Amino acid sequence: MMMERTYTYKTVGSCNIQADVYRLEDELIRPVIVWVHGGCLMRGSRMDIRSRGLMSYVNEGYTVVSIDYRLAPEVKLKSIIEDLQDAIRWVREQGPDLFQIDSDRMAVIGSSAGGYLTLMSGFCVEPRPLALVSLFGYGDIAGKWYAEPDAYYCQMPPVSREENLYIYCRQNGLWPNIVVGHDPKTEPRAFDAFCPIRNVTLDYPPTLLLHGEEDTDVPIEQSIIMQAELSRVGVDNEFVRYPGEGHGLDESYSDAVAKALLFLKKHIHFN
Repeated sequence: MMMERTYTYKTVGSCNIQADVYRLEDELIRPVIVWVHGGCLMRGSRMDIRSRGLMSYVNEGYTVVSIDYRLAPEVKLKSIIEDLQDAIRWVREQGPDLFQIDSDRMAVIGSSAGGYLTLMSGFCVEPRPLALVSLFGYGDIAGKWYAEPDAYYCQMPPVSREENLYIYCRQNGLWPNIVVGHDPKTEPRAFDAFCPIRNVTLDYPPTLLLHGEEDTDVPIEQSIIMQAELSRVGVDNEFVRYPGEGHGLDESYSDAVAKALLFLKKHIHFN
């Protein structure tokens, strides 16, 4: 049987930011996966995990902590990353007593924008996770793919900011400006702290990248350049490409979860 509990890991003003914890209903001390939802940092929920391989992770013996975080444009990226840091700190400090985890055996997994935040956790939290899994995520938020009008989205009818903020950003190349609060064309150095690809060192955790070759939302080049940088520096990494798959790996998602579990088995040691 699976146990589910909801906790508030942080309060900002009147906003309670929560995490859902899933684990087998026993007293064993288990390794933990912090799961980070996607949604372009503008939408999405911790509850998305329920259709994203949750039972596979739990049945394999992990406790899964699926976190919410504040969203743009109500807050800027700096605050979102602070939520990520605070969530992981809360899991480390409170998790052993609240839900019987070994906080030293931690992995972070996320998809799309959650994959980006997963890659951020490789250098912006201490102690660092033992392993990272980024599903169709990205390591460079200041590149042309986000900072210039996108060909795929420009094929759609133009929308206003009020109609659909994300599509508006992609059609006008404004996502970095609105989410970060800086213009990558005039303030390139302002993005140094927000781009995982600029912060890879030998201390970066082992990383698995999974990406569809036909992804029209986050181009596979984002995983290609991240994998190249990880390899250049000497970080243990694996990269799985899915021919014919788009954003979300719809037909291959279960295979991606299976590959994630194999990767974690190499880096997360069970007692």
